[in-house]
Amino acid sequence: MKLAILTITICGTGTILTAVASPGPTAIAPAAAIAAPQDRPYPGMIRLAVDASDLERRIVRVHESLSGIGAHTVLLYPEWLPGHHAPEGPIDRLAGLRISANGVPVAWTRDPVDVFAFRVQTPPGITSIDIDFDYLSPTSPKVGRIEVSRDLLILEWANVVLYPGGYFVRQIPVEASVTLPADWQFASALEPASAAGAKTTFNQVNLETLIDSPMYAGRYTARFDLDSTPSAPVHLNLFADRGELLAVKPEQLQAYRSLVQQAYKLFGAHHYAHYDFLYSLSDQVEQNGLEHHQSSEDGADPTAFTEWDKSAYARDLLSHEFTHSWNGKFRRPADLWTANYNVPMRDSLLWVYEGQTQYWGQVLAARSGLWSKQEALDQLALTAALYEVQTGHKWRPLQDTTNDPIINPRRPMSWRDWQRFEDYYNEGALIWLDADTLIRERSQGKRSLDDFARAFFGINDGSFTSVTYTFNDVVKALNSVEPYDWAAFLRQRLDAVDKPAPLDGLRRGGYKLVYSDAPSDFQMARDAKRKRLSLLFSIGAEIDNKDGTVLLAIWNSPAFRAKLTEGAQILAVNGTAFSSDALKDAITQAKGTTLPIELILKVEDRFRVTNLDYHDGLRFPHLERDGTESARLDDIVAARK
Repeated sequence: MKLAILTITICGTGTILTAVASPGPTAIAPAAAIAAPQDRPYPGMIRLAVDASDLERRIVRVHESLSGIGAHTVLLYPEWLPGHHAPEGPIDRLAGLRISANGVPVAWTRDPVDVFAFRVQTPPGITSIDIDFDYLSPTSPKVGRIEVSRDLLILEWANVVLYPGGYFVRQIPVEASVTLPADWQFASALEPASAAGAKTTFNQVNLETLIDSPMYAGRYTARFDLDSTPSAPVHLNLFADRGELLAVKPEQLQAYRSLVQQAYKLFGAHHYAHYDFLYSLSDQVEQNGLEHHQSSEDGADPTAFTEWDKSAYARDLLSHEFTHSWNGKFRRPADLWTANYNVPMRDSLLWVYEGQTQYWGQVLAARSGLWSKQEALDQLALTAALYEVQTGHKWRPLQDTTNDPIINPRRPMSWRDWQRFEDYYNEGALIWLDADTLIRERSQGKRSLDDFARAFFGINDGSFTSVTYTFNDVVKALNSVEPYDWAAFLRQRLDAVDKPAPLDGLRRGGYKLVYSDAPSDFQMARDAKRKRLSLLFSIGAEIDNKDGTVLLAIWNSPAFRAKLTEGAQILAVNGTAFSSDALKDAITQAKGTTLPIELILKVEDRFRVTNLDYHDGLRFPHLERDGTESARLDDIVAARK
């Protein structure tokens, strides 16, 4: 409440009362600025020792020796993480911070504005400090994604380092070591320098390379050569919950070997000295997918190889992350590249970084044999159908979804399709299919988006140095392949609101989207693995196929109008206890009638009856050949000779 000061003035004709507002609050003095990073050599180095052997408590103990410091040093904990495109550094898991010099404790204070920064004032003449802290890896999914189990672990160096501010991270040298449980094996893009018992020390690298080179380690491991070329070998490193899950058949391995060769045929170059797929087969740790320049973090169901026929839906993961070595790590959006990990990123070109990677990841999955042609078509049908029913495009342009990593770091959402979420991946892929088929049509099959990929991502063969790009660079490269108004083409699709789904690429590719009352084998396997009943294209809901919990409801769909919400549980269908078959049968029986489907719902501690007014039967998407256009899509997914 604002107080007023009352002023009384007495004059010859009477008394005048004047109310004067009191002054409001004033700003406190700003905190001292943290020095911006400069592209200059750091005068010291980081010696980083990580002990990751405490599996039961999942505590990772960190010791750093940092030389080259001044009297006033700012230590930074990585905040903006590459590949996350967002400020997701888990600083809340840092505990027990102790800093000392020559064995004497040194006081530190957290910056009052930037909580990822620690200010250290050292005594005169001190140029080196020791830093100790614990990284408290999640002990349950309630805390976060599991990184450490009894049989394997994922080590992200960004989680276990403090580094000096004021320098480009590529200018800060680091010598890192790790101690693992006895008899465990590991894989990383880092090159070991020496080993002593359970401790491995790596060759010195800069901080940028260290953080871009995570480690997987475990009790049950296997390593396969995918390309043994001495100049750039590629390996598949498997880490599993049990030894029998590592059984890989020759034809499965051949598909991954073909992936490497098909990528080389597409891009015509590589940008690594060696490449390591770090692939976990586990339901104990997070099933990750994260790109790096010379490696990738990948995770799938434990039975990804032993039940190969049931896991097709996830087999484009490695092709997606491998593509990122070219698109994202070597060629990187100019506004996404930052000098260190505490400068904010801008995500405006994620429809290239992630959208075109999604496109090439699925194309390469088909070209390599990780997917059959039919599986590739079935996945594309699911993507196209999703954007036919999605409602968020009515108010929000695709371009704005590139902010989603910052707005919502993958937290649960109540109305995901209405809010839109990271649509730059799959809708972005549809835009690149549109561009590919348009180039093929205009050039009468002489050129394609393959030519763009080679010209844009295939430059500087063998170089590790990232090359940034802007929107105009993308347009220029497209025009060099096929002259056209590509700026307008892209902006119309990125900035449009309340326009139909971008499905011209399907039509021009020689296919059309149709629906039938039976899902594809691809969708059935996917839904079975995810334990979901997907009725998105009929009633507009996705449901847990065991207990009837609604996992997703499409805005303004029949499910929406029946007031089904995420988290509601369907207990009964037309008086019969819920089952997937009972609900599908009810939808089938209601087709062509006027009778509603009666549902009994449990929402929190309340029960209610609702009528689902839907009469068009089961609808599952498929692609059907349209003979009015050339089968350009067949050419796109065909292996390159």
